[in-house]
Amino acid sequence: MTERHDDGPRRPGQVKEITSLANPIIKDIKALSQKKNREAGGLFMAEGLKLVLDALETGWKIDTLIFAKSAKDKPLVEKAASRAVAAGGLVLEVSEKVLSSVTRRDNPQMVVGIFHARWTSLSAIKPKAGETWVALDRVRDPGNLGTIIRTADAAGASGVILVGETTDPYGLETVRATMGSIFTMPVARASQADFLKWRKTSGASLIATHLKGAIDYRRADYKARPVVLLMGNEQSGIPDELAEAADVRVKIPQQGKADSLNLACATAVMLFEARRHLLELDA
Repeated sequence: MTERHDDGPRRPGQVKEITSLANPIIKDIKALSQKKNREAGGLFMAEGLKLVLDALETGWKIDTLIFAKSAKDKPLVEKAASRAVAAGGLVLEVSEKVLSSVTRRDNPQMVVGIFHARWTSLSAIKPKAGETWVALDRVRDPGNLGTIIRTADAAGASGVILVGETTDPYGLETVRATMGSIFTMPVARASQADFLKWRKTSGASLIATHLKGAIDYRRADYKARPVVLLMGNEQSGIPDELAEAADVRVKIPQQGKADSLNLACATAVMLFEARRHLLELDA
């Protein structure tokens, strides 16, 4: 959090009860709705008991666990609280009114976790045979990004690379849209220049969706080398410099009157085609 305000000593195993919206701890947590505060503190919010338990079980570092007094499934809530305390986290029992203000929902999830964000270094990504990575150029829509992270997880991709100025994968709307996949999919970020430099030594085949000089996406070779699927910005697509760096440029044929596909839908089509030969082997 940007700064920890507390009105009492923090003792191991203590559950702190909060009912006031003006409590400084709650104000700090609410501040995470702004990207600058998430970046400054390296923290983000995830909603839902199952999501929080899954994150704790997979080793994500928790800062604060918040649960409503009226939360059901008390044994699991107590399990989450116990794990949070064991990991050095603060546990807060709050009213539904306080929880609504934190999550900005009228009907909030009854359990919320504040976790430390994780970023994968681009230099640490060394694609191996059978791996598929998704690179997103300047993705703007939180729902699109969250859905893509979830879809990449479902398709068995290895991770997501954010290129240029993008929406925050740890924003509340994006985390919601991932449905928990934010905790299983590595996410890296890079400038366009750094991405192009990495691409030259990655050993992967860069396949970009682009109309200029493109072939049918079903004709591309997704088997010879690891694959990086490069998808463009929602409005302007992939800039020429990135498109020219691709090994292959592909397009998804359309028959109806719509002039384009939603970015998340197009990425799903590309992902499952790129991994079709691998998914068939696993069937």
